[in-house]
Amino acid sequence: MFAHRVIARGPNPRELPRGTEIAPVYVAAGREHDVASFMDRNVMVGILVIHRGRIVLERYGLGLQEHDRWSTMSTVKSMTAMLVGAAVQDGAIKSIDDPLTDYLPALRDSAYEGVTLRHVMTMSSGVRWTEVYPDRNSDVNRYSKSLADKVPDGVLKLMASLPRAHPPGSTFLYNSGDTFLLGAALTRAVGRKLADYMSEKVWRPAGMECDAFYTLESDGGQEIGGSRAGMVLRDFGRFAEFVRNDGVIDGTRVLPEGWVEAAATPAFVVPAPSVPDITHYGYSWWLGDGVMAALGHAGQRIDIFRDEDLSVVTLAALPQPPYVPATDHDRRAEIVTFTQAVRAACAAANRESRPA
Repeated sequence: MFAHRVIARGPNPRELPRGTEIAPVYVAAGREHDVASFMDRNVMVGILVIHRGRIVLERYGLGLQEHDRWSTMSTVKSMTAMLVGAAVQDGAIKSIDDPLTDYLPALRDSAYEGVTLRHVMTMSSGVRWTEVYPDRNSDVNRYSKSLADKVPDGVLKLMASLPRAHPPGSTFLYNSGDTFLLGAALTRAVGRKLADYMSEKVWRPAGMECDAFYTLESDGGQEIGGSRAGMVLRDFGRFAEFVRNDGVIDGTRVLPEGWVEAAATPAFVVPAPSVPDITHYGYSWWLGDGVMAALGHAGQRIDIFRDEDLSVVTLAALPQPPYVPATDHDRRAEIVTFTQAVRAACAAANRESRPA
């Protein structure tokens, strides 16, 4: 359906070490569930848990194999925000308070006048946007149609046509178009294709085991920085570990010192969150009690618990309206419950490994 560009791995993929496997158990609907039951109940395609740098749980479902790419959906928004940090570290971006129009002059005289990189990174551009997937006429579906039709500069023209709803920086409003613009601005700042920059800064040095890909707005066009990238399960985990390790790879600092902490600092309260453990939003990361989370449509999650040396990736194929049964349980909430059981199992493993 979409054009794409490869994010190239390096010549020497790095194997993730393995530790003692955990066996998390939780209670839902009045009965106890193990990992297999959790996957069956919640249409899971992949689970990866990395504790203290070692894989302690890895599972695949629904036919996904270990070297198959799975859609990031919007979890790639959080990855794009980390690449912005790399550009700041490189000096390609002087400040995230730079006006967006400095990088994307096509947005001058639009509602994006006065909007900064920080604003689009924190979903506070103030531009009117409707992210309603079942509504064919919503802004997000007009954006998606432009991508599917592979219209060169179509998304940029769409975003420039939108009206302002709030002063920039004043109001949180989730907007996939904002992150598209962030990725486009990042491309202009570094003077390279986004896929090549991701390969240079993260994919190669982190030892990713497979090529990944970005989808593009058109044939040969701009990478979509906010949705629809593809990668294998263990490379989702390697990216989580890159963030958990404060943006340092083999002693080399890729992200500015303090960038991850800034990304995990609440910028806005999330109104009516769709998942129970999320309360705030930072630099394109969803935040809760102890967690930095990258969230994507249909149940994609990357959870990073920095204080616990823990990264959890859960990939799913959650049914969407109008195909959700009326009797369906809250699968997103159950993914959170499962992750809490993972945390408990890892904490117990920590206690058992300590010398008496």
